[in-house]
Amino acid sequence: MEQRHLGRTGLRVSRIGLGTLTWARDTDERAAAEQLKTFWEAGGSLVDTADIYADGGAERLLGRLLEGLVPRADLVIATKAGSVLEPDRRVDGSRRHLLAALDASLRRLGTDHVDLWQLHAFDPHTPLEETLQALDTTVTSGRARYAGLADFSGWQLAKAATWQLAEPTVRTRLASAQLEYSLLQRGVEREVLPAAQDLGLGLLPASPLGRGVLTGKYRRTPPADSRGASERLAGFVAPYLDKRCDGIVDAVITAADGLAVTPLHVALAWVRDRPGVVAPLVGARTSAQLAAALSVEALTLPDEITRALDDVSAPAHHYPDHHWSTL
Repeated sequence: MEQRHLGRTGLRVSRIGLGTLTWARDTDERAAAEQLKTFWEAGGSLVDTADIYADGGAERLLGRLLEGLVPRADLVIATKAGSVLEPDRRVDGSRRHLLAALDASLRRLGTDHVDLWQLHAFDPHTPLEETLQALDTTVTSGRARYAGLADFSGWQLAKAATWQLAEPTVRTRLASAQLEYSLLQRGVEREVLPAAQDLGLGLLPASPLGRGVLTGKYRRTPPADSRGASERLAGFVAPYLDKRCDGIVDAVITAADGLAVTPLHVALAWVRDRPGVVAPLVGARTSAQLAAALSVEALTLPDEITRALDDVSAPAHHYPDHHWSTL
């Protein structure tokens, strides 16, 4: 699999990443092991997890698999911290919480460092400089090799990166930003993606298949036996089952038929090759599904199909975005 640099760093990662959101919850250890081995054998290296996935279970499961299934040195392990399940607080970006959270992640993963440590969300109740100083502490101590942000808006991303550049005592520079990005959700193109490109941050798209809808298997109503119809995920999928999204899925299916590939391949190739994108993060229920996604490596969309998909999925840009983007 082709490798790409993560932003303006020397770190190279596979241009498709493996997501572990369902590990230790919907995906048991045997299925996870099959996925990880399939991913590694295909040349994949970037594995993304978080301390909150299955309440730490995903990290523990990944840690067990690293003991003998796949060499630790062959993988780029990315995890996240900051999300909390408290009744009055969803994000904790305090130094106290973050440093303790990373130490706990390292214990669960069974490693002395993670390759990429990401803030899971912006904390409006903690001074941003405190949060960024905690990031700097972890990188300079060697417990994290690189740092990134997840689910930050454009202004939050720019504020964080420029503060790091302006603060002489801070040596850590952000490497990446992780946000949802697909043909069904192109909101990052308004401010986040331009900011990331200008600041030298690589984008790691989450949900690159539009929460599964771009595979074409949901089509207005998810099948009763699919994850999209489950009580936990039905509300997650529902926003992408409207008329506009259905038209985009139709276009993806038409393109797939013309290229003799699957809708999954078309949707994933489109986002993988967008400017600024480093590696879409793909989650799968089985190793067979993952192998099907990884086979996109051989596909590059023709320019005319890319332009057609761009047009049919184009987000509405109103004031001031429209005027800024045309100056």
